[in-house]
Amino acid sequence: MAAAFVDTAKITVRSGKGGNGAVSFHREKYVAAGGPDGGDGGRGGDIILQVDDHMSTLMDFRYKRKYTAGNGMDGTGKRCSGKDGEDLVIKVPLGTIVRDAASGQIIRDMSDHEPFVLARGGNGGWGNKHFATPTRQVPHFAKAGLPGQEREVVLELKLLADVGLVGFPNVGKSTLLSVVSKARPKIADYHFTTLMPNLGVVYLEEGVSFVLADIPGLIEGAAEGAGLGHDFLRHVDRCRLLLHLLDVSGREGRDPVEDFEAICRELEAYSPELARRPMVVAGTKLDIAQDPSLAEALRAHVEAKGMKFFLLSAVTHQGVDELMRYAAGQLQSLPPIQVYEPDYIPEPPKLDTSGDVTIERVDDVWMVDGPWLQRLMANVNFGDIESRNWFDRVLRESGLFERMEAMGVQDGDTVCLYNLEFEYQK
Repeated sequence: MAAAFVDTAKITVRSGKGGNGAVSFHREKYVAAGGPDGGDGGRGGDIILQVDDHMSTLMDFRYKRKYTAGNGMDGTGKRCSGKDGEDLVIKVPLGTIVRDAASGQIIRDMSDHEPFVLARGGNGGWGNKHFATPTRQVPHFAKAGLPGQEREVVLELKLLADVGLVGFPNVGKSTLLSVVSKARPKIADYHFTTLMPNLGVVYLEEGVSFVLADIPGLIEGAAEGAGLGHDFLRHVDRCRLLLHLLDVSGREGRDPVEDFEAICRELEAYSPELARRPMVVAGTKLDIAQDPSLAEALRAHVEAKGMKFFLLSAVTHQGVDELMRYAAGQLQSLPPIQVYEPDYIPEPPKLDTSGDVTIERVDDVWMVDGPWLQRLMANVNFGDIESRNWFDRVLRESGLFERMEAMGVQDGDTVCLYNLEFEYQK
């Protein structure tokens, strides 16, 4: 049963390669060699993340770790462009955070239903129709398509809930959730019956509702990995309000005050910010309480810390409605559910520029090709000035421009790198 819930996964994605441009000519009277009509290659498919409301875990990613989009088709004659590669849509649960596997930085928080392009497909190569000029009427060359992007990312699910139920195992969290919502978590009179977080919507009246999360029971040492708590503490990260349940029945011989302090220490150890989250405390199992002094001692301890305290019995519904209405009232003045802002700053890839580069002058154009140039072009955003400056710096440091100058390139000459043409400037 424990294996049925997965909330972290590492996957590798690769977008599609662009198709190659075509070299082709058609027959036309008074046009040399019939005129160029080679079409462009199709663009490679993107890797797109999309929220699926029917998914509640990352279980699908346990068995499949590599995802590849379709490649673009090559161009053909008659100015026909190749077909674009098919995009690959990867569905994830609402609340999934996407991190860069190497740095751990956040790339995207999938907390809405807006699709996100995780890896863009490579552009298709130009066909020879692009290279026809008055002085170069018969271009016998086209360009290869650019490779797609490959990324390794970590998916991390953080539930989107307004209120999180926390506490030791078997204090009545699942029972309370089943009473106040339509959720049906497993309930039994032994510890760790809840092995995965459960969500339920608490509906009080028209326009008054909130999402309640039952987090599996914590134990001392949970923040260091003991028990189940270490795996599921992340799911209270977004909760705007914590509802701390404590057993005041005395049936297990536990001291609710000590339990309260133990859970607070675990929250503090996991995240000091989480420990400062607004908290409401409730003594549970009032219907079978054997020693009323336990509840009163807990009330005095909690209220001395400035927290609101309730006594309830989920079985008899005593105090339940009052607690839920108080929680709903508190939510009205609390900030909305946290959405994590991206902090990922892609570092320029380390490229080995020592590989072979072919430089050829065709008519009045300098054609430059090479495997590492393909990788370079795939990682440049030509709409961003910093990215363009990095691109220019890599070319100069590689010795490419020095080599071209030795071959006779002059200011104003046209240089063609795949699907990019520019005038050379020393």
